[in-house]
Amino acid sequence: MAGKSNKARARKLALNNTNTSEPPVSSDAPLKEEINNSSESSRVEVNGNPVVSESNSTNPEVKEPENANAENQGKQGDMHLYPVPVRTQGGEKLELQLSPGDSVMDVRQFLLDAPETCFFTCYDLLLHTKDGSVHHLEDYHEISEVADITTGDCSFEMVAALYDDRSIRAHVHRSRELLSLSTLHSSLSTSLALQHEAAQNASANSDPTKAEVSELENLGFMGDVSGSLANLLSLPSNEIKCVESIMFSSLNPPPSYRRLVGDLVYLDVITLEGNKFCITGTTKTFYVNSSSGNILDPRPSKTAFEATTLIGLLQKISSKFKKAFREILEKKASAHPFENVQSLLPPNSWLGLYPVPDHKREAARSENALTLSFGSELIGMQRDWNEELQSCREFSHITPQERILRDRALYKVTSDFVDAAVSGAVGVISRCIPPINPTDPECFHMYVHNNIFFSFAVDADLEQLSRKQSSDPNSKTESTSSSLNSSEKNSEKSSHGPVKVNGENKSSVSKTGDLNGVTDLATPDVAAETQLAESEQATYASANNDLKGTKAYQEADVPGLYNLAMAIIDYRGHRLVAQSVLPGILQGDKSDSLMYGSVDNGKKICWNEDFHSKVLQASKRLRLKEHTVLDGSGDAFKLAAPVECKGIVGSDDRHYLLDLMRVTPRDANYTGPGSRFCILRPELITAFSQAEAAERSKSTCKVEESPAAATDGPNAGSAAEQVDPEANEALAKSDTEGITDEGKKEGVVECGSGTEDMGKEKLFNPNVFTEFKLAGSQEEIAEDEENVRKVSLYLRDVVLPKFIQDLCTLEVSPMDGQTLTEALHAHGINVRYIGKVADGTKHLPHLWDLCTNEIVVRSAKHILKDIMRDTEDHDLAPAISHFLNCLFGNCQAVAGKAVANTSQSKTLKKGTNPQDHQSPGKSSKGNTKLKNGVSPKRKQSSYLSLTSTSLWSDILEFAKLKYQFELPEEAMSRVKKISVIRNLCQKVGVAIAARKYDLEAVTPFQTSDILNLQPIVKHSIPLCSEAKDLVETGKVQLAEGMLSEAYTLFSEAFAILQQVTGPMHREVANCCRYLAMVLYHAGDMAGAIMQQHKELIINERCLGLDHPDTAHSYGNMALFYHGLNQTELALRHMSRALVLLSLSSGPDHPDVAATFINVAMMYQDVGKMNTALRYLQEALKKNERLLGEEHIQTAVCYHALAIAFNCMGAFKLSHQHEKKTYDILVKQLGEEDSRTRDSENWMKTFKMRELQMNAQKQKGQALNAASAQKAIDILKAHPDLMQAFQAATAASGSGSSSIAVNKLNAAISSETLPRGGRGVDERAARAAAEVRKKAAARGLLTRPHVPAQAVPPLTQLLNIINSGMTPDATNAVDQESNGHPLNGPGETPQEDGSKPAQQDPTPVGLGSGLTLDPKKNKSKTQSKA
Repeated sequence: MAGKSNKARARKLALNNTNTSEPPVSSDAPLKEEINNSSESSRVEVNGNPVVSESNSTNPEVKEPENANAENQGKQGDMHLYPVPVRTQGGEKLELQLSPGDSVMDVRQFLLDAPETCFFTCYDLLLHTKDGSVHHLEDYHEISEVADITTGDCSFEMVAALYDDRSIRAHVHRSRELLSLSTLHSSLSTSLALQHEAAQNASANSDPTKAEVSELENLGFMGDVSGSLANLLSLPSNEIKCVESIMFSSLNPPPSYRRLVGDLVYLDVITLEGNKFCITGTTKTFYVNSSSGNILDPRPSKTAFEATTLIGLLQKISSKFKKAFREILEKKASAHPFENVQSLLPPNSWLGLYPVPDHKREAARSENALTLSFGSELIGMQRDWNEELQSCREFSHITPQERILRDRALYKVTSDFVDAAVSGAVGVISRCIPPINPTDPECFHMYVHNNIFFSFAVDADLEQLSRKQSSDPNSKTESTSSSLNSSEKNSEKSSHGPVKVNGENKSSVSKTGDLNGVTDLATPDVAAETQLAESEQATYASANNDLKGTKAYQEADVPGLYNLAMAIIDYRGHRLVAQSVLPGILQGDKSDSLMYGSVDNGKKICWNEDFHSKVLQASKRLRLKEHTVLDGSGDAFKLAAPVECKGIVGSDDRHYLLDLMRVTPRDANYTGPGSRFCILRPELITAFSQAEAAERSKSTCKVEESPAAATDGPNAGSAAEQVDPEANEALAKSDTEGITDEGKKEGVVECGSGTEDMGKEKLFNPNVFTEFKLAGSQEEIAEDEENVRKVSLYLRDVVLPKFIQDLCTLEVSPMDGQTLTEALHAHGINVRYIGKVADGTKHLPHLWDLCTNEIVVRSAKHILKDIMRDTEDHDLAPAISHFLNCLFGNCQAVAGKAVANTSQSKTLKKGTNPQDHQSPGKSSKGNTKLKNGVSPKRKQSSYLSLTSTSLWSDILEFAKLKYQFELPEEAMSRVKKISVIRNLCQKVGVAIAARKYDLEAVTPFQTSDILNLQPIVKHSIPLCSEAKDLVETGKVQLAEGMLSEAYTLFSEAFAILQQVTGPMHREVANCCRYLAMVLYHAGDMAGAIMQQHKELIINERCLGLDHPDTAHSYGNMALFYHGLNQTELALRHMSRALVLLSLSSGPDHPDVAATFINVAMMYQDVGKMNTALRYLQEALKKNERLLGEEHIQTAVCYHALAIAFNCMGAFKLSHQHEKKTYDILVKQLGEEDSRTRDSENWMKTFKMRELQMNAQKQKGQALNAASAQKAIDILKAHPDLMQAFQAATAASGSGSSSIAVNKLNAAISSETLPRGGRGVDERAARAAAEVRKKAAARGLLTRPHVPAQAVPPLTQLLNIINSGMTPDATNAVDQESNGHPLNGPGETPQEDGSKPAQQDPTPVGLGSGLTLDPKKNKSKTQSKA
């Protein structure tokens, strides 16, 4: 599917053409940027609300940047679109919007998406130009190479081409695809909006006064997280049936005499009417033949139906088909454009539908499954991945448009490679693909399939625990990965042996080294033990590091230096490394092609001037130092890369650099045995270099920017907010750590480049602290070692404490294991330091739980993978369910005889005999069983001997060894079970039934709960650096309140990403989120909802339904809907956000408390004060329990409560709560902080109101009585008013007017008045002030309290009701109404800048610090910068 990346335009086209009567865009008016194209015509559907489509043009502020952006794009990359008419095969006319840079493949993709042409697959494209000439278009040409479409007067024509065997099958496949709705992924948000709209229409028809906001259903403060599993997945949309079945007939293949007259295929079709037809597909047409029964009668049937397409024919023979097919097209066209787009690498779901849907007969599915292709093309040549990738890399990239084309080609090829690698890996692990070296020991097997090279990586972490066996001569037959439980001391003692051997012989079998070292492997004189030790370097860690290194060199992008495409696939407990095949490597001996680096671990080092110059160029970008090393015979070589890398010249004469396991130096904090691959992260190196540069610039001269640079220093790469240090705090509730941290990381990298020139930058020697011999003077070596030590200390003493502090202040607030890992990585911290993070956050329960849960999951993951490796296919579901029961229940071993030796908890592997853990084709690679001639079949699976006790002792042991962390003894009872299940399933690829589990039971899981095992992929798909830079700049502009400029930049980034990656990409979601934020600030709620809805759909599809980002998208969506006064719809989104948050983090998390505050504000705004108070009190309880009574976040809750009590008129309580807020702020921020002062002002306001109220109580009784009497008289005189007021009371407002009305009602019906003061409805006052402001602007200022002569009765009544207010109170309210929603004191105690206002619909905890005031944007919006 070439041209996938232009989907957005294709979608627009599809939408515009559903109604062909729309006038086409005139050719001279350049289109608005694609951001609007893709969903302009579906605005109403997107939001499910007509308001949105009206408010389209309400905002001049934002319209102007759109136009600016269109010009800008013209400059940036010729992204103008021009209308070109197309004459279809069916003779209809439609119009495409094309850019001259589009290829013919793109045009085909657009036509494939348009409803009128979606079922034409086999046609030639002709281009008619204005001079009358006709060009036949080849697929891979760009249109601009053939003709200039910018002048107009060009048109396309689709001409039917002849079918052949391949294209007719593709046509049938496409037709079946079109008849299914399985490609439509509708978001819950869309259906919520549509339901809401339907409900609104229904209520509008019945009784408009009863717009009552319902409470969030099933909330119960989310006590039952397990129960919410069942609500997470929505049922798939109902299929619309067009035809009973379309099957390839058993008359196929056509007999030879029919082939000679053009028959290609026979199809059996049963229509909905129940008629059976046999259809002949020929080179030109499809027609109904006369066959019946088992004998072919090729003559056309009497009715003589025929058509050039299968769907065309079916429409003729079945009226029901025609109607249903139209419905399908309409349903697809009415969906949000993004819901039709396919995601390239969709995330694995850890939940499957429950009850499990029935498995129905489906011909198409079964036919596809008959061919075991494992990702390879069945017909024609296999793709040469390496050639495709490297030639894309060689594309010119000077102009913006060229860069976009190059990025797009690289993205497409790499994505296709990863896709094919996953399918191939499944084939290898399922033992369906034979190895290329079947005579070698199994641990050294390598595979080539579909031009992809596969090799296994070993789980060395597990093996560290089992070194005891491998060093003990009596247990040679044991698998190298056996006995997790041998005590730590023993494994430490013995590990020196193997590690040394491993150290000496490391690289002869590395993953690409395997390729390079095939000759070594086959040599019979190498001892088996040595081979084992050598194979161990292909560990999980080195595979990971190799992928990171490959990525780093790809990003350095040095001309003439190439890397292989690479992916790591984890499936069924195995880890496979997939790489594109190095040209010439499989064709014979390539020992002479090694030009650089070493194959035998430094004994012999190769070197080449030309190669060195290229590597040196890359090393400067990667901050690696050129240094000298000695080989085995003492010769010195200058290298600028790790010794074990391999520079090879392929048979295509390109210079390839492989085995990049150490492109950053080793971590000096981890130098013991077994920590060979503990290297530092590149983010840390960047942050450290920046901090150094900042220090230097400070000491040499006082540069103006030094404060900005300096904040980066101590913040250890976490402070990308160069604009205002205070804004760091605003990140606390930033919407998702994953993305935020990426943003931070990018910021760091960016400013790094700026500081590069400030004096010489530190370069690091990657070969210090390794066994390689360094040449050069002692001082130089000592200096290199000192540099690496400095970075390692910087990590331990600066970055880690700063990160822990950020976690405590909620500046970084990860929700689950994945976002915690992303946050660690973005700050340059390796996950092996997670134990230290846990120790530093012991005083905060939610962080302690998060870290310990992650350690438990990571430890359990290794054990579960080991069990899966050792389990036969038919035992996988029982093994996994037994493992989960041992982890969460209280489970004993399945087989009694295996439990005998639980005392020393060796049961994991040793309960069964040593050979039992080898599966025939997939042992944990690297075992010695074949050498000993042991039969590979085993009688009993290792999982049978597992018990809860042994499993947890293994987990505690593993955590101690790998993370230096002592899990508490009661860890089993303390873990958050649902979060751990979710995290573990996601890491291992298990899918379980989405039902309610009784996790207190002895065995909560049944075998039938395990629904699927999916491969987990790590890849190096490139990102578009240009769009990334635009987003970074946009964030800075947004932080400075320059909305128009920020909008232009984000739109531009969005447009570029649309072309490079297509809409389904995390970075595109990022752009949509920022665009929504800009529109929100500009006051265009409808526009903000449109963009936010896009972000939500992309997150659901690219990150998963329950990813924290998706939860935050729902939260932001809710706040925007609330801004449009659609509170019920907003609360439904909030409900979903809470379910998702509780799944990822459990109910005890500050983000959940912050979301409660938002929910409370919504209820407060619709006058449901009791519900609002319940949520606020629950939020306060959570924060006090999780963060402590003196945390700033707790102060936020107190302030929110103060505001709520103020709305209810309970000023005394308001004052008490605001006093607590003030005390906390004084303690945390000091009296001088602006937020503390604001809190003080609020206290004074509440105190004043309390005094006024008391004064009124004493002196105002008479006044009130007189006013009430007067009002009663008016009401008695106007019964219609009376009814209106009663209706208004029923709708229950919460402020002064409704309270006064209640009094009146009470007076009229002679009830006693309830005691209690009158509240001030700030929202009503605010609205009144707004009306006055607008009236003043039009010169119509009406004074509120001036008695008028002939006042209508309603106004008289309102005047009476309002006149009870003292002038002071009115003024106070007026001031507030003008300042408050923007940023009056109500907002300011946002305590850490991260807590948006309590009164406005600003994301608290979900949002991104979206404060509303354009003036104050400078300081506030940085929360996102």
